[in-house]
Amino acid sequence: MTTPLLATTLVRADHVRSFHVRAALHAGWEATEHEDQRVVLRLYTDWHRVEQTLVRFARDIAELREQGWREA
Repeated sequence: MTTPLLATTLVRADHVRSFHVRAALHAGWEATEHEDQRVVLRLYTDWHRVEQTLVRFARDIAELREQGWREA
């Protein structure tokens, strides 16, 4: 198993948000975003898309922390 590029889980009250980016099993990368029970999984083979996703996740995480979300 490889080390994830990003692995963050935030909680507030009864809500959970998670962001994960890691190398895919066979090739490329997988980016997963969890919002309570909703899961969005994206597979990328283009590093530039991974970079864009990392930037978006970092922005979303910062906004959630400003709203009072905390690390799980």
